[in-house]
Amino acid sequence: MSEAHYRVRVEGDHLKKLASAKPIQAVAELIWNAVDADATRIDLEIESDDIAMRSVTIRDNGHGIPHSDVEAVFGKLGGSWKAHGNRSKTKGRILHGKEGKGRFKALALGRVADWTVRYRESGKVLGYKITVLRDDLVDVRVTEPKEVDLALGTGVEVRVTELDRTYRSLDPQYAVQSLSEIFALYLTDYADVGVFIEGERLDPSKLIAGRERFELSPIVDEGKEYPAEVEVIQWTSASERWLFLCGPEGFPFHRVTPRFHTPGFQFSAYLKSSFIGALQERGLLDLAEMSAPLQAAYDEASERIKEYFRGKEIEAAQSEIEQWKAEEIYPYRSEPATTVEKAERQVFDIVALNVNKHLQDFSEQSKRTKAFQLRMLRQAIERGPDELQHILTEVLDLPERTQKELSKLLEEADLANVISASKLVADRLKFVHGLEAVLFDPDSKKLLKERSQLHRMIAENNTWIFGEEFGLTVDDQSLSEVLRKHRKLIGDDTVIDQPVKRIDGKVGIVDLMLSRSVPQNHADEREHLVVELKRPSVKIGADEITQVQKYAFTVAEDERFRHLKTRWSFWVLSNDLDSYARIQTRQKGKARGQVFQSEDGDIEVWVKTWAEVIAECKSRLKFVQDHLQANVDRESSLRYLKKTYEKYLTGIAEGNEEDAEAEDQQVEHEGASE
Repeated sequence: MSEAHYRVRVEGDHLKKLASAKPIQAVAELIWNAVDADATRIDLEIESDDIAMRSVTIRDNGHGIPHSDVEAVFGKLGGSWKAHGNRSKTKGRILHGKEGKGRFKALALGRVADWTVRYRESGKVLGYKITVLRDDLVDVRVTEPKEVDLALGTGVEVRVTELDRTYRSLDPQYAVQSLSEIFALYLTDYADVGVFIEGERLDPSKLIAGRERFELSPIVDEGKEYPAEVEVIQWTSASERWLFLCGPEGFPFHRVTPRFHTPGFQFSAYLKSSFIGALQERGLLDLAEMSAPLQAAYDEASERIKEYFRGKEIEAAQSEIEQWKAEEIYPYRSEPATTVEKAERQVFDIVALNVNKHLQDFSEQSKRTKAFQLRMLRQAIERGPDELQHILTEVLDLPERTQKELSKLLEEADLANVISASKLVADRLKFVHGLEAVLFDPDSKKLLKERSQLHRMIAENNTWIFGEEFGLTVDDQSLSEVLRKHRKLIGDDTVIDQPVKRIDGKVGIVDLMLSRSVPQNHADEREHLVVELKRPSVKIGADEITQVQKYAFTVAEDERFRHLKTRWSFWVLSNDLDSYARIQTRQKGKARGQVFQSEDGDIEVWVKTWAEVIAECKSRLKFVQDHLQANVDRESSLRYLKKTYEKYLTGIAEGNEEDAEAEDQQVEHEGASE
């Protein structure tokens, strides 16, 4: 078969540039050629063997290229038949490209590109072949046409061989998503076009999770206005984020990586304007970032995109949290009543939503397991950064960057201390209210079957009710032994630091005594708290006060403590005082309830009612609670939390300048003009 040779009239280095592209971009250019030729079916086929990928074929049923047009189409750039109109020949489709550049992208895949062309002329179907080698791009080889079977119909088959390598991006599992992004708008507008990858039709609608169009301000250049809009498609599957610069019809000419992030959302955005088409025709789109009018439109489009996904993120986050509440696995039952509680709740929501996002199987777990993990997160937040870091790292194994970010929430502005202190105060208030009910409420008093129960309740880390200085106490066996040694001074039937038998009501309720040692900084120093819980029926009077003072003096002088620097606090508690005791507990120069203090201050004796102890506790705790509230209310103290909470509820994180520069370098030309 004889063949002719046409020389491409363009500089060789320019052709090499045109023949370079990423695999998906190269395939997309060949598909654009097909749809511009009024093809209704385009097939992408990959031939591979056990060793490597051997060829890439794009086949279409368009009107083909008349042999008489080959020299104009291949011989010179800008000589495409499309240059003389904006519509395709038979179907009137809006054309994608006009200058004939796109076909050379085939050689970005391999060394040899063959076009097998069939076209209709004078009632016959004629066929011929075009070959271009990457080694000699300016030489286009074309065979003479000959008649072929009419049943074959018209069309073009482009087959690229001697591939540079095996292209994973052309594997259907990756190519479907990438080509869907490029052709989503076109395939929506032209339903009669079918693109098939290894026999399976490309259907972008199956991959689209959401779609929205936004009008933008007109692009103004040299006094002329160009309409502009941005269309956003949210994808269901993982994908790179792209913003395509398109002509007014939505054809992608150029793509850039957005300089902002939308965590949890994958999208393609299409900035459309006739101004972009004009830049493309003038060959200036590669320098898009230098066009001030286009950059203004890009910035406005970016804001609209962020706003769109901000709403989506809030909707998704609120939906997830509402779902947890509906399933009754959310670890908070009521709405936050204070700023501290609100801050804690926001921290929890951020951490929990991140766990849900990064642990793929979290949503698949049982209701009971999810409830347990959410409770565990709440407790970790209440206990501070160390506990939270342990949970995030050892238990949940979240990404390191996420771990650091979430832990910083609690470290910022002493938020950890605020939350943990707030939790401590809240728990103590609950204990005080419960104690009050047990002691005074007629129904609750019935639950207190034994006085020893009260002993255990207070001795188990609740001695703070007598003052914050007694907030941390420990058992001291030697102290208990000394107290028992001198027990006869206050009554041999007093039980000291031991459980008592169950009281059945027939035997009188005995007095109880608990003792705790307060840790000191120096080994030769001691501080002891001794509390006598009188029988409920006993009103404290002169006898009880004299009795406890003698006991205090004797215990303090015991040989075990005589030569140590020891401070003693003796307390006597009952439900009521007689008139003598009330006068004694209100002495001038002494704190209310203090009936004795030694000159050196090492021995104190206190007499109080339970009502007084509880009232003082509530007052102290309320004071601390109010100050915690004031600390959280300060604007500066929660700046990082507010910023982060907004970020996770909006899903938008602005890239820093360094990120922006790096991403600018990733700008890639889609090579969409033909």
